[in-house]
Amino acid sequence: MDPCNCIEPQWPADELLMKYQYISDFFIALAYFSIPLELIYFVKKSAVFPYRWVLVQFGAFIVLCGATHLINLWTFTMHSRTVAIVMTTAKILTAAVSCVTALMLVHIIPDLLSVKTRELFLKNKAAELDREMGLIRTQEETGRHVRMLTHEIRSTLDRHTILKTTLVELGRTLALEECALWMPTRTGLELQLSYTLRQHNPVGYTVPIHLPDINRVFSSNRAVKISPNSPVARLRPLSGKYMHGDVVAVRVPLLHLSNFQINDWPELSTKRYALMVLILPADSARQWHVHELELVEVVADQVAVALSHAAILEESMRARDLLIEQNVALDLARREAETAIRARNDFLAVMNHEMRTPMHAIIALSSLLQETELTPEQRLMVETILKSSNLLATLINDVLDLSRLEDGSLQLEKGTFNLHSVFREVLNLIKPVASVKKLTVTLNIASDLPVYAVGDEKRLMQTILNVTGNAVKFSKEGTISISAFVIKSESLREYRTAEFFPLPSDNHFYLCAQVKDSGSGISPQDIPKIFTKFTQTQPLATRNSGGSGLGLAICKRFVNLMEGHIWIESEGLGKGCTASFIVKLGFPYRPVESKLHYVPKVQANHVHANFTGLKVLVMDDNGVSRSATKGLLVHLGCDVTTVSSGDECLCIVSQEHKVVFMDVCTDGYELASRIRERFGKRHDRPLVVVLTGNTDKSTKENCIRFGLDGVILKPVSIDKMRNVLSELLEHRVLFEAM
Repeated sequence: MDPCNCIEPQWPADELLMKYQYISDFFIALAYFSIPLELIYFVKKSAVFPYRWVLVQFGAFIVLCGATHLINLWTFTMHSRTVAIVMTTAKILTAAVSCVTALMLVHIIPDLLSVKTRELFLKNKAAELDREMGLIRTQEETGRHVRMLTHEIRSTLDRHTILKTTLVELGRTLALEECALWMPTRTGLELQLSYTLRQHNPVGYTVPIHLPDINRVFSSNRAVKISPNSPVARLRPLSGKYMHGDVVAVRVPLLHLSNFQINDWPELSTKRYALMVLILPADSARQWHVHELELVEVVADQVAVALSHAAILEESMRARDLLIEQNVALDLARREAETAIRARNDFLAVMNHEMRTPMHAIIALSSLLQETELTPEQRLMVETILKSSNLLATLINDVLDLSRLEDGSLQLEKGTFNLHSVFREVLNLIKPVASVKKLTVTLNIASDLPVYAVGDEKRLMQTILNVTGNAVKFSKEGTISISAFVIKSESLREYRTAEFFPLPSDNHFYLCAQVKDSGSGISPQDIPKIFTKFTQTQPLATRNSGGSGLGLAICKRFVNLMEGHIWIESEGLGKGCTASFIVKLGFPYRPVESKLHYVPKVQANHVHANFTGLKVLVMDDNGVSRSATKGLLVHLGCDVTTVSSGDECLCIVSQEHKVVFMDVCTDGYELASRIRERFGKRHDRPLVVVLTGNTDKSTKENCIRFGLDGVILKPVSIDKMRNVLSELLEHRVLFEAM
C-alpha cells in the first residue's frame, strides 16, 4: 500500500473503544442531520421570526458537524487519501461556520434578551391591565348596584320605606344572611334594634352604645369587620352546628333629623350615628371583597342623605300644616276683623248721621238765637253752646277720619285748587277766635309759592287748621305767625329723615308750612308723644280750651298720605313752639279752578246778601232737622215750604222754587231724578241740593252721578247757610268736600 494514500492512526485504539466511538459517531451524525430538518420545519411554520438567516447558518453548522462525524466513520479503518481530504475539508468548513455562527450569536443574543425582557414587561402590563379591567368591571358593577340602590332608596321620602328598602336591596344584591339597623335611643346611651331583614329578633332589643365593637365602627368612616359574637351581630339564635358568616358593620350619619323620632328616637345632632350590620350566609367559605365593602359604605352615605331629605320633607310638611293652620286662623281673624271694621264703620256712619242731625238743630237754633237781642249773660251762654257744639262737630269729624285712616279706606281726593286761598281762608277762620284771646295772627306767603296746585284741598286745609288751632288754643297772649313757602330742590337734603326722603321733580313741589306761637311750649321729652292719639302734653293749668287729643294724630296721618313729614320744635315749657309740616303737591296742567266749587268751612264773603222772597223747598223726614233748616232760611228772608216725604215734595215742587234742600236718606236720589225729568231745561228747574249728615265718599259720588247740584254737610249755622245760598245762586253748583 502506498504510504501517501493512507493515514496511520496516531495512537493505538482498543477494539472495544473503537466500536463505541463508531456507534456514537453514527448517532451523533443522525442527530445532527435531524436538527436541521426540525429547524427547516420551524422556519417554514414561523412567518414572523426575524432571524431566519441565523437559523440557516446554524443549520449549516450542524450539518457540517454531522458530516464531519459521518466521514469520521471511515477513519477507524484504513482509508484512502480522498477520505482524508474530504475529512479535512469538512472540518475546515465546520470550523469556519462555527466561528461565524459564534460571532453572530454574540451579536444577536442581546437582541434576543431585550426581546425577552420586553416580552416579560408586556406580560406584566397585560396582567396589570387585566387586574385594572377587573377592578373597572367590579366598580361598574358596584356603581350599578349603588345606582339601583340609590334609585330604590330615593324613590320615596318616607323614612320607614327608605330604611326597609335599604335592607331588602342590600340583602338581595349581596346575598346576605341577615341585615339590621340599630338606632340610638332618646337617651343616646343605647342602640335599639329598629329594622331587620329576616325578623329573627324582635324590634326594640337594645345594647349599650359604648361597646368596643360599636366604638370602633363609629370612629371610622369605612365598613369594619366585627366579631360574629358581638351583641349587635347576634341577630338569630345559635342552634346545632350553625355558625355565623363574616360580619361587617358601618355607621350611618344621622343628619338634620329634627323631630325625626321613631321608637323614642332623640333629637339628633350631626355627631350621632346609626349602626348597620351585614352578615354573609352561614357555613360558607365566602369572604367580604373590597368592592362589596365599598358598596356598603356608599349605600350608608346614600341612606344618610335620603334620611336627611326625608327629615327636611317631614319638617316642611309639618311647617306647611302649621302654616295652613295659621293661615286658617289668620283668615278667620281677618274675617272677624273685617266684620268688626264693617260693624264699626256702620256704627260710626249711623252715629255720625244721627249725631249730626241733632247737632244741626243745636247749631242752627243757637246761631238764630245769637242773632236776636240778648243780655250779655245770655249771649255768653249762646256763644258757649255754639263753641261746644262746634267742638263736638270737630270731634265727630276727627273720629270718623281716624277710623278711615286706620282701616285704610280714606283716600286723597286730588284736584286743582287755589293754594293761596286755602291759607287766607284758614286766616279768616282763625282770626275771630284769636281776637277773643287778643292774639295777633299773621300770614306770610312766599312770592314763589304757586297760586294753583294739585292735591287734596280739604285734607290740606284740615291739617293747617288743626295745627293753627292748636297754636291758638295753647297761647294766652302774643303772636301767631303762619308761613308758607316752597322748599328749593337744593335744600331738600336738609329735610330728609329715616321716614321722609323727598326727591326733586318737574311734576311736583314740596310745600312747607310753619306755625309759630308764643304759647305754653312743650317739654322736649314730650315731643315724641305729641302725635299719639288721645295724648295731651300740656299741663292741666293750660288746658283751658279742652280737646280730644286727636288733632295732631290725624294731621300726621294726613301728612303721611300726602307723602310729607310733620314735626314740632320747642325749647321747653313757656317758650312757645313751632309746628312745621311738608307735603307733596303737584303742578296743575292748566291753572284754572275746578268746575265744582268747594266750601270746606263757613265763609264770610256774603254777609250782606239779600235772600228776601227766595222760594225754598225743604224735604227732611226728621222733624227737628226740618224745623232747624227752615228757621235758618226764614231768618235769611226766604219763603220756605217744608215736607217730610218724597211724594209730598213731588206734589209741591214747581218752577217758582229756586232751591230744594233734601236728605238722601229718604230716597233722595230717585226723587232728584224725577224732579229733573219733570223740568226739561236746567234753568227752568230748581237747584236740588242734598243736606245730609252722611260723610261717605259714595254720597258725593252718587249725587254727582244722579245730577244733583250740590252736597252740604250738617250741621249748618246761619253764616254757613248764608254762604251756601250765595254760592248756589252765583255758580248754580256747590259740592262741599267730605
